[in-house]
Amino acid sequence: MAVKNQSTKLDVYIRWRPLSEAEATEGEVEQSSGMIKDAGLLSVSVNQRNAGGGRPWASPPAFRDAFGPEDDNAAVYESIVAPAIPRVLTGDTCNFFAYGHSGSGKTHTIVGYDFKTDGNLGLCLAASRKLFEELDSLNQANTGSGLGIGFSLFELRKNTAFDLLNGRTECHIRQGRDGRTHIRGQTEVLEGGKVRVRPLAQRPCWTFESLREELRQSLQKRAVGSSSIHDQSSRTHAVLRLEIINRPLMKARTALVDRESDLVPVGKRATDISIEEQTKGFVRTAEGGWEPNPHYQINRERIGEAEAEKARYEARVMAAEEHVNSILSSSEHQYLGAKMVFVDLAGAEYHREKGVQAPVLKQTPQEQQEGRQINSDLLALKEVIRAWSANQPRIPFRSSPLTMVLREHFVDCGKGTSAMIVTVSPANSQYSATLNALKYGSLVGVASA
Repeated sequence: MAVKNQSTKLDVYIRWRPLSEAEATEGEVEQSSGMIKDAGLLSVSVNQRNAGGGRPWASPPAFRDAFGPEDDNAAVYESIVAPAIPRVLTGDTCNFFAYGHSGSGKTHTIVGYDFKTDGNLGLCLAASRKLFEELDSLNQANTGSGLGIGFSLFELRKNTAFDLLNGRTECHIRQGRDGRTHIRGQTEVLEGGKVRVRPLAQRPCWTFESLREELRQSLQKRAVGSSSIHDQSSRTHAVLRLEIINRPLMKARTALVDRESDLVPVGKRATDISIEEQTKGFVRTAEGGWEPNPHYQINRERIGEAEAEKARYEARVMAAEEHVNSILSSSEHQYLGAKMVFVDLAGAEYHREKGVQAPVLKQTPQEQQEGRQINSDLLALKEVIRAWSANQPRIPFRSSPLTMVLREHFVDCGKGTSAMIVTVSPANSQYSATLNALKYGSLVGVASA
């Protein structure tokens, strides 16, 4: 087993949401928690009220802290996210996940629904506001730095990504030659036969107000549907990235996309010429096989010229990639390229616990299929976190589209902060969903302890 490295650590928190007026009449689950001194972690115990003497479930020591219904988003931010800001300003990448059943408060925690009241800002907005305060100070101290935040937002539904900053364009998830996972948009045919495959949109924002407005507009394109317990559940995983950027970096990345577009028709022409020459150079025999064509000499010079031209364009792409990397590595700002990643996971589907009554809404076959995919994604995420926390040599990032797109952030996290907030409902009627969410969180917490 790999030696435990404390830098690859994910802290797990619990957040209980308030009861709604309708739920208050049904009562709430019995729950308690206590710190296990030797582990420095919380153990939580829950039981369904009026369960006829049913045994309570108690977790092993797995949770870093628990937030009650009285704690607003500002309290959660100060405890979990605010300590990560100094790490980001030293160049680290930090990841934050919200996990829980539908209607438990995941989106309220990560994104928020009130974009103006300080106490209700989602974690991503509160973090971006603080980052802008720090970057503004750095810009004033270093005239010409031009630091800002690159903002991207996409959602995953089944095996497809949708770019919410580009009209919810359908994107493809592919592993590139560099081993990283790339999210590419639709192919555009330009003048002169050029083909451009747009990368995931990243919007450069130079003020907090502009980022807040971009987020507000893009969130209107998120997909919702009916889950097993909620009729307006987010049926997608939303991934929001905040990256510290400057104008030279954005200009260099644009140039890279342009050079990749120039390479596509040249590369296609080289391939077509090679296939054409090889096809002419062989003929089919009477027995159905192939043999060299005695009447045609393969034009190796023509193939070589096309390959040479392709190599020149590939070199231009490599030079553009090196230029981007040089800006990131040689910048006097060590935090250039550092990221904060916020993941609002889709509402977890669950199965009923034996002897536990829980309301289940009617779902269409498509929604049931989506529920199975969501469960599969969440299981894959748990296994990735388990392997990553244990520094195992092989981490199963390719188990699902969700873990594929998060691979870069786990690998780049280094000494950064990672946290998962398990959002749960205290409603007695949602005990089964709450129990399953806590079980998932405890498994992740134990693996990362």
